[in-house]
Amino acid sequence: MFEDTRYSVSPKDVRGYSNERLREEFLLERLFVADRLQMVYTHVDRMIIGGFLAIHGEAEIADGSAVGTPGFFDAREMGIANLGGPGTATVDGQVFTMEHRDILYVGRDTKSVKLAGLDPDNPAAFYMNSVPAGYAVPTALIRRAESKPVTMGDEAHANKRTLRMYIHPEVSPSCLLLMGITETAPGSIWNTEPPHVHERRMEAYVYFNMAAEDRVMHFMGEPQQVRSIVVADRQGILSPAWSIHMGAGTGPYCFVWGMTGENKAYNDVSPVAVKDLL
Repeated sequence: MFEDTRYSVSPKDVRGYSNERLREEFLLERLFVADRLQMVYTHVDRMIIGGFLAIHGEAEIADGSAVGTPGFFDAREMGIANLGGPGTATVDGQVFTMEHRDILYVGRDTKSVKLAGLDPDNPAAFYMNSVPAGYAVPTALIRRAESKPVTMGDEAHANKRTLRMYIHPEVSPSCLLLMGITETAPGSIWNTEPPHVHERRMEAYVYFNMAAEDRVMHFMGEPQQVRSIVVADRQGILSPAWSIHMGAGTGPYCFVWGMTGENKAYNDVSPVAVKDLL
């Protein structure tokens, strides 16, 4: 089931990594391959990250042998964001039609999830975050219009953006998964600025809605050991609890953020002033 496995790393080791090693450990380059389910198992809070570009085929998530349980969702929940054209997610026989930037929450004890596109010329692009869950929460579709928007930053600092909460206690519940989408305002390039760390939760990003020639310069690492990774459209980033996370784009972009850990308190963070970064 898994195309790759990523292991937890010590921040002390990361200080000596080359660019190539940083990308090997933290960048998820091939999440979207035509009609092929791509899944990456990480030992960073055991989050599974996946992608499926639905052109003509269908993907099913049901078998749990790769995670050591009869069914994939026997002890897991999942968030599925559609980053492309219209598609469907069928959860135990119930069909959910998903438009661009809708997110579907799938609860523990689900037996089967099937993903498919509706328009081969505008394929659905399903992005998945799955994390361990201690109890079941009902499956729910959160449309973009039903998400909770929070505007942050300002034009003067080129960091104005709208953060939309989807899988969040204030919008739609889960066991331990948080998930949402942030979109930059026209003329702004920075996200998650000023940066922060959250020792009690890890985070994963996927950047999307980028032009082919554009890139996001994603900054990570300890606050006094900052490193950068160049990220293209529909590529993902792992952010361990000890790492800052912020980025600047050469053009417009959005990103999905997903988190899991000890709590679902979105504001349980330790801010780091930009002037203190090294």
